[in-house]
Amino acid sequence: MKKLFLIIPSGLLFCCISCNNEKASSGSNALAEKNLSAVHGIDKAIETGDISKLGDYIAADAIDHTGETGEVKGLDSIKASLAIVHTMGTDMKSEVLKELADSFTVMQWVRYTGVSKMPMGASPAGSKYDMTVVHVSKFKDSKVTDHWEYMAMADMIKMMPPPPPNK
Repeated sequence: MKKLFLIIPSGLLFCCISCNNEKASSGSNALAEKNLSAVHGIDKAIETGDISKLGDYIAADAIDHTGETGEVKGLDSIKASLAIVHTMGTDMKSEVLKELADSFTVMQWVRYTGVSKMPMGASPAGSKYDMTVVHVSKFKDSKVTDHWEYMAMADMIKMMPPPPPNK
């Protein structure tokens, strides 16, 4: 009898949680999909170099917290920064390995491959690159307002110039 008193409330609790989660996720799925679509548009712009539609996906006052020399503030500055990224390589391809999205955030694990047009760390121009990055994008009104990027330490070291020789 005691087992029955534990099983019935547990079953009701499980049922309530399941029903509640369905309603919560179905209400935010459309917005999450819209946010994913925006991030895919940004990915395509980086890969192709066509930055003309970035205003459709990035807020005018957005901040990229991972600029090469610090934060990149504002849509026009972000466009210029992304245009430079595209010019640094040829045959640039991006492959989304995993992505997660909700109403406010999109996280992507992306693999980038291509051939560098300029020296990349100790590697000379014309070297192939293959790196993975985790992007975290914050959204408001279906546009990116903030962006962070995290790279594996080994990939970061490949991009660093070699130390000067000891004298």
